[in-house]
Amino acid sequence: MASAQVKTAVLFAGLFAEGVTEVVEPAPTRDHTEIALEQMGAEIGRHAHTIRLEGRPRLQGLKVFVPGDISSAAFFLAAGLLVPEELGGAGASFREAAVVAEEIGRSVAPVPYLGSAVLATVALLSIEQAGGADDEAVVSELLADLAAGTTTAALVIPFASMPGVRVEPTVRIGPGAQGDDEGIYRLSGSVTGVADALPADVLIILGDGVPGALYCVRAAETGVDRTPLVSLDMTRQLCDVTLDEAAGRRIAAGLHAEQAVAAALQAGAAMLAAEQLGIAERALEVTLAYVKQRYQFARPVGSFQALKHRLADWWVAVNQARAASRYAAACLADGDPDVAVAVAMAKAVCSDTAVLAGQEMIQLHGGIGFTWEHPAHLYLKRAKSSSIGLGTADRHRAALASLVALPPATA
Repeated sequence: MASAQVKTAVLFAGLFAEGVTEVVEPAPTRDHTEIALEQMGAEIGRHAHTIRLEGRPRLQGLKVFVPGDISSAAFFLAAGLLVPEELGGAGASFREAAVVAEEIGRSVAPVPYLGSAVLATVALLSIEQAGGADDEAVVSELLADLAAGTTTAALVIPFASMPGVRVEPTVRIGPGAQGDDEGIYRLSGSVTGVADALPADVLIILGDGVPGALYCVRAAETGVDRTPLVSLDMTRQLCDVTLDEAAGRRIAAGLHAEQAVAAALQAGAAMLAAEQLGIAERALEVTLAYVKQRYQFARPVGSFQALKHRLADWWVAVNQARAASRYAAACLADGDPDVAVAVAMAKAVCSDTAVLAGQEMIQLHGGIGFTWEHPAHLYLKRAKSSSIGLGTADRHRAALASLVALPPATA
């Protein structure tokens, strides 16, 4: 760690130990758009619908995405950020999408932003921009519906899928049944551990065949079954998707389909890193506020040297993660050839930082941090699940080493 970083971190921790409530840093250049997007993301989390599930004590008080409530309305305002203006979207870049992702991470909002507004949308945009759609009208109409907020979609691949690694299709494709419209295929098979598919209206399925292809299936179709999974993080619930002769329409095939999935995974990893940054930032803010007001032995617990050092290391980690995440979003927005390196670095750094933040948040809150009455557990669970989603930190580090041609480790 650079000496300047160490000095800044120690100064930061010391100031808070003395009761200073604010550290003034050079303000980054921000425009009205970024501020508005931050407010939009914060609104999504602030009004996330809360329900109590009777007889399910592990899930009581869980915030969930409920179409029609305030959080859903706020989500739909952000759903079309990446969709071009001519299709009713905002025509924004990944920089703007990352701002909203950060705010969703800060509030651990249980909305399908990653699955619908990023993964599914980017896959459709890749097909549309490459001119590889089997039916351009279907793709354009679906993008317009996503931008309008009348539809949510999910790219049906395992949440643990890694960018740069081919996703093997597990769904078989058969001919349409008697009486089906022209262009209809019948899909059978299952995909496990899919994120954001439960609230989706449309499923984008990767089907087996020569060549492989992407198919659009309405979630309400006969033969579509989605089984919720009880996972560590219930703010982004996973499910298994099973198809039994479900009707679907092919939207892209061959190289165009592969490129669409690859583009979605790469963009998704970058936006998930931005979300992890938001988790780490908010966890640090909440914990700093707590250690300044929690007294032990007639002094704030944040004034003890052991905690000051942990907070300083945490602060440095968050700032490093912010740099990596913002760079990845900028590379995606600009079409930089360094994008694969930037995304791998961001996902690796932000995964580790978010998990560190979740662990430290619980430990530095003491007894209250271990209870379900405090939201600390939500941050740790979201951080842990996100660290596995779209490639673990170790897999991204291995990919990064390959991308920059590092020699293999020697015994």
